[in-house]
Amino acid sequence: MTATSESWLLLIVSLPTASATTRMRIWRAIKAIGCAALRDGAYLLPAHAEQAAQLGNLADEALQEDGQAWVLRVQPGNGADDGAYKALFDRTSDYTDWLAELSEARKTLPDLATAERNRLQRRHARAYEAIRRIDFFPNETSVRADAQWRDFTAAIEATRSPGEPHAAAGNIPRRDPAQYLGRQWATRRHLWVDRVASAWLIRRFIDPHARFLWLANPADCPNDALGFDFDGATFTHVDGRVSFEVLLASFGLDGDHALARLGAMVHALDVGGSTAPEACGFEAILAGARKRVTDDDALLVEIGTVLDSLYAHFSGSRKP
Repeated sequence: MTATSESWLLLIVSLPTASATTRMRIWRAIKAIGCAALRDGAYLLPAHAEQAAQLGNLADEALQEDGQAWVLRVQPGNGADDGAYKALFDRTSDYTDWLAELSEARKTLPDLATAERNRLQRRHARAYEAIRRIDFFPNETSVRADAQWRDFTAAIEATRSPGEPHAAAGNIPRRDPAQYLGRQWATRRHLWVDRVASAWLIRRFIDPHARFLWLANPADCPNDALGFDFDGATFTHVDGRVSFEVLLASFGLDGDHALARLGAMVHALDVGGSTAPEACGFEAILAGARKRVTDDDALLVEIGTVLDSLYAHFSGSRKP
């Protein structure tokens, strides 16, 4: 046994022939958590896997059905055995099949409606997560899959919201709200999550008399207008923050618990990350509204009411 060899868990399970339903349920669970079958009734799993605790639960279930089950900790006899064990968990073929499907799906993106793109993204996200969750020994294929998934999600976002800004580096200066009253603000037309939420924030908390200009091309932004959410705008993505969060920090609004909750939701929908339960509902409402309302001023009014309600909801909850 080498000093650097992996520690493994071995589940040995046997069930009465009459327990066909239980046998199938346990077999499916074993497959789902990523075990490798050494032979019928003997299944291997790396001891470091998050799913390791589930082996004990499966053993208990087998015992309750009058079967036999043991969970043993084993060590390979030498480095060659360790490598052979790890080879059983090579997910290259799983990733290859998924990447081929992802490549075909990407070709269809320009022709899909928003709801269909969202469904496609969720389906491939579930498939990717299922592989990644049992990829205990990532390799070059794992890295390639991660890069392709990021490219795919970026392509979906580009289709949904062309001209999405790139994050700038640097600090976010604090602004004096008194200098930003009664101004003209400009952003890309066909509002999506970050832009509509930012426009609502501006009019609701920063500049009540704000006038908005919806740009077909950000390069046409007037010199005297305050641009937001496009490259080169006064307020745009900075480091890890989306435009809504930058506006919060710029005007000292990030201490408002409810606005911070809204900011987290906008961030997740715009660039990804952990999200609130309300996020999917908000995205669906916005997607539906964009199908019915083609005028961005009217869209801001309609979605502004939704954001008012979410703000009231978050204000009444102190859940982090």
